[in-house]
Amino acid sequence: MNTKATDNQLFSHQILSWYRANPRELPWRGIQDPYKIWLSEIILQQTRVAQGMPYYFKFTEAYPTVKDLALAPEEEVLRLWQGLGYYSRARNLHSCAKYVWHELNGNFPETYKELLLLKGVGSYTASAIASFAFGEVKAVVDGNVFRVLARYFGIETDIASGKGKKQFEALADQLIPADHPGEFNQAMMDFGARHCTPANPSCDTCPLSSSCFALNNKMVKDLPVKINKIKIKERHLHYYVIRCGEKWVWKKRSSGDIWEGLFDFPHVEQTKENSESEFNLPEAAKTPVKFPKNYRHILSHQKLNAVFSEVEFPEEKIAHLNEWAENNGFLLVEEEKIEYLAKPKLIVNFLNDQGF
Repeated sequence: MNTKATDNQLFSHQILSWYRANPRELPWRGIQDPYKIWLSEIILQQTRVAQGMPYYFKFTEAYPTVKDLALAPEEEVLRLWQGLGYYSRARNLHSCAKYVWHELNGNFPETYKELLLLKGVGSYTASAIASFAFGEVKAVVDGNVFRVLARYFGIETDIASGKGKKQFEALADQLIPADHPGEFNQAMMDFGARHCTPANPSCDTCPLSSSCFALNNKMVKDLPVKINKIKIKERHLHYYVIRCGEKWVWKKRSSGDIWEGLFDFPHVEQTKENSESEFNLPEAAKTPVKFPKNYRHILSHQKLNAVFSEVEFPEEKIAHLNEWAENNGFLLVEEEKIEYLAKPKLIVNFLNDQGF
């Protein structure tokens, strides 16, 4: 660890000076509304600012208060979230809003420890809300902060380990100034996102370069240390797009798998790519015709390979299709209403290719 960087006040002063000289205009900056701060932090989890910004505007327009969000139907919330991924965030967002509105009279907790009790709120999000909205002296530690601290102080502890997280959180709490906790947290995150970047950091113009352990020891590319233990599972899905006139067969995904609460088509999972799949189609269904394009979709822990087959069903047999769908937990949806279903990105991509 860097023994030269003993003046924590100097470090904090330099970070704040850089931040004030390089302001970044964001709609949730400079506000103290815990609802909007919480909303922005949940949206930006695992999401770049440029990608999350439109969703922040969509949600604040549709649900300007926690009451509006709490009273909204879950399917509507999921549909508005569509395309952002990590849909458990949207479900937790909705659940948390309902709890705050119904159980806390619409008032967010004001301390880090109390905020941690909210569903979907972890240490980082609780620290952000507590410091930005209520001025609590509690440091945020995200990927950007890990990187800045690891490089500057020369910390080689694995940031994915429990030991590493505790070490970085303790250091960050030592560095945060009591008179500007929220501003310092913003500064640290911005400095990591815009200056001390993962690749090609701006070391030549860095105000901390003279005391940076990683720069002075040629270890910028080596820090922070993260040992990736996530195993990526590969899956092969065969979707059946069953249509009867203007009605399509859909399935609402249940818990225990990806995309809980979203809608996709009936499907069967294959053991490997191009293997034969068996799916019990309703009687009178025409022979499936496979679409030529294969689809691939990457999640944080899974790689999905999907093929789609179109199945036409005679309109005069609609009653039989209705019965079959009901017995198998499927839904018949009018074509004009498909846009209102909350769907995963994979399905949206397929529909876009079909002109929807």
